[in-house]
Amino acid sequence: MDEIGVVGAGGEGRAVLAHLASTGRTARLCTRDPAQVAGIARSGRIRATGQLPGEFPVAEVTDDPARVAARCRVLVIAAITTAYQDIAAAFAPHLTERHVVVLFSGKLCGSAEFAAALAAAGRPGVDVVETDALFAARPDGDDGVAVLGVKEWNLFSGADPRAVRRCGPLLRELFPWLEPARNLVERGLTDFGAVAHAPIALANLGSIERGEDLLFYVEGLSDRTVVLLEQVESEFRAVARAYGADLLPMPQVLDRYYGCATTGLLDAMRSAAPYRTITAPETLDHRFLREDIASTLVPLEALAARAGLSTPVVSSVINILGLLSGEPFRETGRTLARLGWGGLGHAEIAARLGARTAAPAC
Repeated sequence: MDEIGVVGAGGEGRAVLAHLASTGRTARLCTRDPAQVAGIARSGRIRATGQLPGEFPVAEVTDDPARVAARCRVLVIAAITTAYQDIAAAFAPHLTERHVVVLFSGKLCGSAEFAAALAAAGRPGVDVVETDALFAARPDGDDGVAVLGVKEWNLFSGADPRAVRRCGPLLRELFPWLEPARNLVERGLTDFGAVAHAPIALANLGSIERGEDLLFYVEGLSDRTVVLLEQVESEFRAVARAYGADLLPMPQVLDRYYGCATTGLLDAMRSAAPYRTITAPETLDHRFLREDIASTLVPLEALAARAGLSTPVVSSVINILGLLSGEPFRETGRTLARLGWGGLGHAEIAARLGARTAAPAC
């Protein structure tokens, strides 16, 4: 059985590590800051609570990409998407065509960005596939993870249709609840967090800036402010259709994730168990806000423009949060050039995505 390397020691990375170890697989953890997981390194085990209780063996903790790549054919990248360029550069010298890279979560067309970065670093031909974050999880000390929820359904896709065909059986073996997406756009836009995080933050800007305690998904929305999310979802849906995909309504997505009411988006969010206790970020300079804007909203706006579509609310979110954070997201985020699509028009991008729709049943 192949050893698996997990890259990233945040909540998602630790949850993936615990999940893989709980199924009997040999897993190694690679992180740029091993001190954050010193307890795991000392004991050779990770402690998990919540939806994945237990203690599970960890073969190694290291900060050396070469060491992990030499021992692990499969690499699960569970780090923030805005670090993909750096991670690809660090691992590229140590990868061969036998390696498989799995992204958690890829956001919009993350596997295309990662594959393009590997190719630019002299490593074309590495299989790169992606799915969404599958665990709602938080670090728990330097030796554990609190798993608040496990998504019971999600999609996967890849930078190349051959990679999807080759890696589909492996992904379904590791994470049996995954299904193949029609293409990268459907996979990337079937992402409730990308729809919700930034608009909810804007609707509660004052409370976040004052550092007030706020249950993000429960107290952060009302009948009026949920209209923002519904408009963002509408813009996501229009862009998906322009590129050959049709998105499930977000209440149905949340129901497939966690089981919840489907009478409307507000009811769905308030009845999804993992969301009931999650508090708001303490600042707008927060990982999931930067990630969703840079790695989903920015490429979505660019893909929309190539298709002749406008995204007024998405564009406003980018403008406002870019202004408040001082971050020029359209320059620093996931541009079409980073995907290798900078010179392509709508029809050419759609054709490439169309070629990625056929993942056979696994």
